Amino acid sequence: MDKLKVLVVDDESRMRKLVRDFLVKKDFEVIEAADGTEALDIFYEDKDISLIILDVMMPKIDGWHVCKEIRETSTVPIIMLTAKGDEKDELNGFECGADEYITKPFSPKILVARAEALLRRSNITDDANSVMEYNGIVLDKTAHTVSIDGKDIELSFKEFELLSYFMENPSIALSREKILNGVWNYDYFGDARTIDTHVKKLRAKMGNKGDVIKTIWGMGYKFEV
Repeated sequence: MDKLKVLVVDDESRMRKLVRDFLVKKDFEVIEAADGTEALDIFYEDKDISLIILDVMMPKIDGWHVCKEIRETSTVPIIMLTAKGDEKDELNGFECGADEYITKPFSPKILVARAEALLRRSNITDDANSVMEYNGIVLDKTAHTVSIDGKDIELSFKEFELLSYFMENPSIALSREKILNGVWNYDYFGDARTIDTHVKKLRAKMGNKGDVIKTIWGMGYKFEV
């Protein structure tokens, strides 16, 4: 099994090193970012990040804004670190989509234990979240199959990835740009209208269940749950 990859984001190099050293001892692979902008760049480029440990107070873009943007397209587990211990700040962290909230100073051992527990709850393994189901739609990422009400349907590779992306981001309004970045990757420079074509074909193959993919006029689509 490959090592799970953790993105550690903090503007203090000493803090990043401290967290990294403890994570490496637990056999995690660690990537570092020194500010919010760098963190987002790395996140969009690397599709294999299993966990993000994110400081709040940083230059350029703070942790709350980073968390909000990541949550627009991903359910990757996020632990937020902050020197602020006010309840309002903690609630703000959770409203942004954070899964855990740890106040500085903290024990690195406790942080790593929280990280491991969060990954266990999220079932992050080689075949993690391999089967997703909603309203009779069953998608198995490991077997690369889709069935609707017990009947298998044949999807192209991109149609499969597109449906998988929608099901991984339920009830989230996704712009065409976000979908391109999530399914076709950020190095794709084609016309965003290719999404409309794939969605049309995907809906047709899904029959009457295709209407779970709602059009948001002028923006993109949403998998309505």
